[in-house]
Amino acid sequence: MADWITARVKARKTWSNNLFSLVLDADVATFKAGQFTKLALHTDDKKVARAYSYVNAPGQDPEFYVITIPEGQLTPWLANLEVGDELLVQHSAAGFLTLDEVPCGRDLWLMATGTGVGPFVSMLAEGSCWQQFENIVLVHGVRFADELGYRRQIAELTEGRSQFQYIPFVSREDTGGTQTGRITHAISDGSLERKAGLPFTPEHSRVMLCGNPQMVRDTLTELKNKGLQKHLRRKPGQILMENYW
Repeated sequence: MADWITARVKARKTWSNNLFSLVLDADVATFKAGQFTKLALHTDDKKVARAYSYVNAPGQDPEFYVITIPEGQLTPWLANLEVGDELLVQHSAAGFLTLDEVPCGRDLWLMATGTGVGPFVSMLAEGSCWQQFENIVLVHGVRFADELGYRRQIAELTEGRSQFQYIPFVSREDTGGTQTGRITHAISDGSLERKAGLPFTPEHSRVMLCGNPQMVRDTLTELKNKGLQKHLRRKPGQILMENYW
């Protein structure tokens, strides 16, 4: 229990019927944008913990983006928390989906599905990405438009940034201002590159993936077909990724 601290819910936001965010009052350790920690429920007979990425920039109140899994052991409980309620949060952060792990390049592609957009919001808020890359493209794939959480915050964080593009995808309904279909298909047929006006090339492109494991696997495959490779410290490449469950 040494690394666990008690937090209180400071605020909560509801995005859709199964998506919400919790803002906590918690004295967590310093972290890098893109990292995660764990939230937990502790009862007399068990502790249930799950990893969640920080959505906030370092130094701001800890914020986490959560999808309710009805049969889950933790998220239905988190969904019922109200302002003032307590929960456990792990004091220290972990994870390597951070900008200091990305090799130098010209174009940064941030690709997420669902709540996987959270660490990228943290990076935009933290701000060092603007000095590191000439072009930044955030691609966010969801099923329905009301699941495009943080859309307004993304617009506010990037206002006046001509180097930034936000390209949302909605797969199960037609709605204005978004692309239809899936991110992987748009990579495969070249339409994502055309939309952004930027080609995928090993020389210039650096890609960070965060989302459900199937999306991460499929996107990795499509990007490999474009000549990009997974980045490893011992073997530098262009693609960094994190599965979101």
